[in-house]
Amino acid sequence: MLIRRERLEDVADIRAVTAAAFSGVEHSAPPVEPDGVPGEATLVGWLREDPGWVPELSLVAEVDDEIVGHIVATRGELAGRPALGLGPVSVSPARQRDGVGSALMHAVLGAADAMGEPVVVLLGSPAYYGRFGFVPASSLGIEAPDPAWGDYFQARPLAAYEPGLRGRFSYAAPFDRL
Repeated sequence: MLIRRERLEDVADIRAVTAAAFSGVEHSAPPVEPDGVPGEATLVGWLREDPGWVPELSLVAEVDDEIVGHIVATRGELAGRPALGLGPVSVSPARQRDGVGSALMHAVLGAADAMGEPVVVLLGSPAYYGRFGFVPASSLGIEAPDPAWGDYFQARPLAAYEPGLRGRFSYAAPFDRL
């Protein structure tokens, strides 16, 4: 498996993998286009067009020249300072539980850390994301855009994190369109 930055020619494959990964998922974003594809697939395209897009943090997993996974982190804001929001994380259903998601997570967190980013936040399962060092964001004084998210809104401090970095997090604008 190769983890690398996305390329222009990967866009259609990324959309297909993201659509397949979220099709039939109970907590998926509703379709936003007539084709009925889950909203996460459209969100990735919207994010590419947003100032919060960080090309270095849009990664694909490739096996035998086939895109089998995608992960993206985009620029958000935490108390007036830059911070990263992670997601969507997509793995082809045929490759789930094969370590693709873990490889993508380690790669994007390592890249973000190397870039000097202070923290990454996400909305997801504490049982899954805890293995990557994510903790309830509230334990770090980071407030979710929606307080109802509770412990599902998580944060992962990186090397540049400072404990004084606290307050409300806002995702890149396209997240508000879902």
